[in-house]
Amino acid sequence: MKFSSLSRFAVGLFLVLFGACFLAGYHAQSKPAASGYHLLKTVSLPPAASGGEYYDYVAIDAEARRVYVSHGAEVVVLNADDYSVAGKIEGLNRCHGVAIARDLGKGFITDGDSRPGVSVQEVVIFDLKTLKVTGKVKTGQDDTDAIVYEPVTKHIFTFNGDSHNATVIDAVKETVITNIDLIGKVEYPAVDGKGMVYDNNPEKNDVVAIDARTNTIKARWATAPAGDPTSLTMDRKNRRLFSGGRGPQFVIMMDADTGKVLQSYPISAGVDANDFDPATGMLFVSTRDGMMHIYHEDSPDKLSELEAIKTEYGAKTLQVDSKTHNVFLSTSDFNPPAAPTEKQPHPLPTTKPGKFRVLVYGR
Repeated sequence: MKFSSLSRFAVGLFLVLFGACFLAGYHAQSKPAASGYHLLKTVSLPPAASGGEYYDYVAIDAEARRVYVSHGAEVVVLNADDYSVAGKIEGLNRCHGVAIARDLGKGFITDGDSRPGVSVQEVVIFDLKTLKVTGKVKTGQDDTDAIVYEPVTKHIFTFNGDSHNATVIDAVKETVITNIDLIGKVEYPAVDGKGMVYDNNPEKNDVVAIDARTNTIKARWATAPAGDPTSLTMDRKNRRLFSGGRGPQFVIMMDADTGKVLQSYPISAGVDANDFDPATGMLFVSTRDGMMHIYHEDSPDKLSELEAIKTEYGAKTLQVDSKTHNVFLSTSDFNPPAAPTEKQPHPLPTTKPGKFRVLVYGR
């Protein structure tokens, strides 16, 4: 078939335009769009009953629509939808984390405090419906900090930083089963829902894999290029761990069966929490510097960086509401850091009483 000059020109123009559209589409796919997350609400809370403004982890019970916020000598419970205060769990010393066991109707709080004249290292148990304290279990381990519920064994694991171990508690009987020596300072854990527990070890720069059925260490995996690994979360479906390190400052994507590091990205200073939203495939990483790094899991082997959002200084912990996909963080106003000493060469700013607040980010 013969073509006229006009026909050849039209075909050529079509091919050029098609090629341009193809390349534009390719580049659009290779560079993910921004997350769309922004500040929705700031929830100011009154001073803690103890007068201090120490704060640590945030935990969310998406089914019950409750947000548990550690706040000195109390855990403040917010309504996850209207952000009102639904209640408080009081009478604590220095609370850190909350683990929810919905199948047992119980919640568990790590209450660890070793200030001068105070030495309390225990797990406080409360009723999920009434928020009333129903029992306590002493760990006897220093710096009883992070906590997680392992549903297969129905065991609670606390991670005791200064004692370099994990305390295993029978959540039904409310008794200590054993302590697992983790050979180095420990930090935040994750569970796969199938009987494995994982924990960061910032002293050894690795992730420890623990068999919850036998309470034994199955493997240790290096987190390089991330160092001083602190925050941890998991994509259970694809068996991927996400660990955030403070020095060098990276977040890594790791195979939860082999320990292979698949990807890594630099992050800001003072990471303390990660959380993964399986419905959206988004990973959220919060740091003390006041940044929320957001990534998307494009495939089980590919993590893409979406953006880093400026939050507020001190907003170092977070958790995602799996129903609304909103992200909850907590922080306060701060006084200038004290003068450096030999014992504390790099002091951090201290919180100002009455300035504690929760930040809610969403799309």
